[in-house]
Amino acid sequence: MKNTINRYIIFGGVLLVTACSAPKVNQNLTAKQLPESFDLKRKKATDSLQNFIPLETKTFFKDSKLEALLDKAIAQNPDYLIMQERILIANSHLKVAKLALLPSLDIQADVSGTHYGKYTMDGVGNFDTNFSQNISDKQRINTDVTPNVFLGGKVSWEADIWGKLSNRKKAALQRFFASQEGMRLLQTRLLSDIADLYYKLIALDKQSVIYKENLKTQQQALDIISAQRSVGKATELAVQQFNAQNNNILAESEQLDLSIDQTEKALLNLLGEYGGEIDRSNDFLSGHLAVLNQKISVDSIIHKRPDVSEAYHELLATNADAKAARAAFFPTVNLGGYAGLNSFSFSTFFDSGSFAWQLLGGLTAPVFNKGQIKQEFFVSNKKQQISLLQYQNTITTAYNELSALLHRTESFADVLKYKSNEIDHLEIAVNVSNDLYLSGYANYLEIINAQKNKLQAELDFVDIQLKNAESQVLLYKALGGGIN
Repeated sequence: MKNTINRYIIFGGVLLVTACSAPKVNQNLTAKQLPESFDLKRKKATDSLQNFIPLETKTFFKDSKLEALLDKAIAQNPDYLIMQERILIANSHLKVAKLALLPSLDIQADVSGTHYGKYTMDGVGNFDTNFSQNISDKQRINTDVTPNVFLGGKVSWEADIWGKLSNRKKAALQRFFASQEGMRLLQTRLLSDIADLYYKLIALDKQSVIYKENLKTQQQALDIISAQRSVGKATELAVQQFNAQNNNILAESEQLDLSIDQTEKALLNLLGEYGGEIDRSNDFLSGHLAVLNQKISVDSIIHKRPDVSEAYHELLATNADAKAARAAFFPTVNLGGYAGLNSFSFSTFFDSGSFAWQLLGGLTAPVFNKGQIKQEFFVSNKKQQISLLQYQNTITTAYNELSALLHRTESFADVLKYKSNEIDHLEIAVNVSNDLYLSGYANYLEIINAQKNKLQAELDFVDIQLKNAESQVLLYKALGGGIN
């Protein structure tokens, strides 16, 4: 009894020493507090905060042709399909980490034959045993070649007293969640890239139409000037100026056609297709500004972004890694055993007397290898600190990016309105310049200048429309992407 008590005292002492020497894990996983709102100009101070409703691509972009391209990209894009395979790999790591908490069971079958020398302990023992009066004939040992046959099961289990295995499972689970958020982040980037190219194609189409329409207007002016020259009311210089202007428009139109072809090829590459044409709308259908009509709770939107969620899950994973590394300072308890049939002769193998079993228990405490254990814990703890800083940086970037985009989206509505008014005035100016020229109150340079200004204003208007559409795409990304 006294020896048993002494053993418990020794065991408790070992645990106490290792527990006192184990360093602590940093549990500060909190980022800086976010502001309550983005304080958009169109919102009143009395408006209450609202939780953000996750986006959907259909309701955000409102373009069935773009939606068809997005669906095709999800089904065919190689990078996206590769990411899906990586998710399956992460899931397999999680399954292995879960199974580590369970005992391992092995079915074992062994057959061997050994010839023991006369001057070995086993050889002398077997020889002497055969002369014993206490054994039966079945218990006699073949000394020429001694068989050993075993068939049974072996069990081993590491008792997860300190949470080493459970924390490894938590780390694997959080990394699986992080991989899922990474998948959503890749999806958002893929859909955003496709939407960018799609809107660029629409802008190029619109500019191509503008050049063609202005070429007709220029040609009409050239016909007028040519007629005026034939009766001596215009000079050859005016005719050549209009011809030069027409050729400039033709050159710009050809470059636009080349840009359209290259943009289509880039979009087809994202779709995982070799060639073809992109079916697209004739005008921009974006402009989902419902998000601006609510005073968004910053916390409810920032933490729904896939990049923020991915960084947070990675932070939790590194925290679990650090806890698992700390558990290595404590003793490891291993339990095991076996049960099965074991005999030194084939004839008695299936007898009830061949049934054998064993229970095992072991305690391993680190003593001289603590340098390595401390190093592993130090690295794990620092990785957790790095993950916390990366998480904080992701949140800060997300807030400032979204705040800038919301204000940018507000401003574009006014810019487009002013640019549209400019085009209306220049349209009138072109008509007036033609009338004044025919009446002798304007020269051909004023006609050229009026038409050039109108052309540039129309091209600028399309550029601003494209920038507005690109801003909508960036806003889609900044709001966390959508769900198909």
